[in-house]
Amino acid sequence: MNILFKALNDPTRRAILEMLRQGDMTAGEIADRFNMTKPSISHHLTLLKQADLVVDLRKGQFIYYSLNASVLDEIVTWFMQFSKSK
Repeated sequence: MNILFKALNDPTRRAILEMLRQGDMTAGEIADRFNMTKPSISHHLTLLKQADLVVDLRKGQFIYYSLNASVLDEIVTWFMQFSKSK
């Protein structure tokens, strides 16, 4: 859970997750939307993968990133347990 919160703590990583809500993207497509180096974007993507928030799939010479919906569902379920009244 600590890795998950670390991944969500950064505004760049949250922005990447927002972009991936619209559909799968390559690392290059993601990097084109930020004013930072491709290695920096790669680092952010690695942290998101470690937290299981994104998955990657190689298609030819490109790697496509997409949201891992099952982990996002688990997060929502975990948060919801705190809002239920007893």
